[in-house]
This record gives sequence, structure tokens and C-alpha cells, in this order.
Amino acid sequence: MDWIEALLLGLVQGLTEYLPVSSSGHLAIAGRIFGITDPDTILPFTIAVHVATVLSTLVILWKEIVWIFTNLFNFKNARSTYEGSIGWLNDEQNYALSIIVSMIPVGIVGFCFKDYIEEAFEGLTVVGCCLLLTAALLAVSYYAKPRQREHVTLRDAFVIGLAQAAACLPGLSRSGSTIATGLMLGNKKETLAQFSFLMVIPPIVGEALLDGLKMAKVGVEAALNGLPTTSLIVGFVAAFVSGCLACKWMIGLVRKGKLIYFAIYCAIVGLLTLILL
Repeated sequence: MDWIEALLLGLVQGLTEYLPVSSSGHLAIAGRIFGITDPDTILPFTIAVHVATVLSTLVILWKEIVWIFTNLFNFKNARSTYEGSIGWLNDEQNYALSIIVSMIPVGIVGFCFKDYIEEAFEGLTVVGCCLLLTAALLAVSYYAKPRQREHVTLRDAFVIGLAQAAACLPGLSRSGSTIATGLMLGNKKETLAQFSFLMVIPPIVGEALLDGLKMAKVGVEAALNGLPTTSLIVGFVAAFVSGCLACKWMIGLVRKGKLIYFAIYCAIVGLLTLILL
């Protein structure tokens, strides 16, 4: 992988991690186009660009993260104003608990079915079909008009977490699935995007740590498998910068309710993937 390919793949990861079009599916398609299909070669690069997108989330949503931690450990005179929350916890604690609850399904899938999911990346048929499923979810959420709630409840957080777990399949957009599910459950657009982006931080960091441990066991040089350090750095920077732009852009798009355009895009790319690749 040369630095130009790393630049393009980093841009693809950063943009598609937040836009509801599936970063894993687009990386699989781009890897096939560039002829980069060896999982041992792509693993360290994948870890680097995923960490970059997590950092971009921290940069864009730093105010929300600081808000959560401000009173997270303050249990004195705690009282929540959230609908469907635990009354003896404050708003920050309930929000953090919702994120933890949303992690349960993806944690189970990651520990129990990770090997089966990785096998799905070997072919693009699953990618194409899941892109079509992403398009259907976005379209349904666009036309659904349930009563809106101000905050994500614990029940909704778990259901949204199930959508995130299903999005482990390549081509099924994580942000698209979680946001579409939240909208169909009746959650307010203004808060749903930021919740969707914050809930993915712990799973991505956890997966990166596990993969990093695998690399450490065989040694860094062997794990890189000939991947140039320059390519890693270029891909990381490209994913971070494009991730910052996409994260901020996506929050605005969700508030304006313009997800139908991404449904059309996913349908077109899904069909082309099945037909041409």
C-alpha cells in the first residue's frame, strides 16, 4: 500500500464512518479496487484509521463529553429530568448509563461471533446486500413520523445497540442503522446523532486494543507485514481530518432530516456492487 492509496482509504474511512453509507463496506470495495485484500496487510491500517475517527469524535463532541463527566460521579441530591430514566441518577449519569446499555449487544457479538463476521468480509455479495438494507432502513426512517421524545431512554438505547451490533456486517452502516432505528423509535433528531457517535467510541477503542494485542504478540514489524510507516501516518491524518468534517456535517444533516439522499446513494452503490464486483 503506497501513500496515495493510504490517503484515499483514509479519506474513505473518515467520511463514511459518520455518513450513513457504511465505512466497512466502502473500505472493502475500495480495497478490492486497489487490489488490497490481504487481511494481515490491512489490519494495522484499519486500526490506525479507526483510532483516528475516534479522536475526531472527541474533538467535535468535546463539549458533550465534558458535560457527561462533569457530574458523572456526583450522587448527592441526584435527580433526573429524562423521560424513562432512573430517577435517583442525574441526567449525566443516565446518559452515560444509556451509552453503556447500548454497548451490551455489540459486546456480545464481538466476543462470540467476531470470527464469523470477519469471514463475511471475504466477499462483496454481503456488502452489496447490506448496502441495500441500509438504504431501506434510511428510507423507512425518513417517512416514519412517530411522536418524538426529548431524550434516549434506556430501552431505546438497548434497541439502538442491537442495530449497532447488526451493523458489524460489512455494508450495513453503523451510523445509518443506529440513527434510523432511533428515529423510528421516536427519538428527537437534535440529540440522536450525537448519541449515535458517542456510543461507538468504547466499542471501537475496545476492538482496536484487542487487535493491538494480537499485533504485539507477533511483534510490530511482523504485524505491519511490509506496510510502510508513511502510509500509516498518511491514512491516520486523512481519516482524522475527514472524520472531523463528516461528523460535524452529519449532525447538521440529521437535524435537517435529509437522510433520504443517502438511502438513494446506498441503493445505487449496493446494486452496482452486486452487478459489477
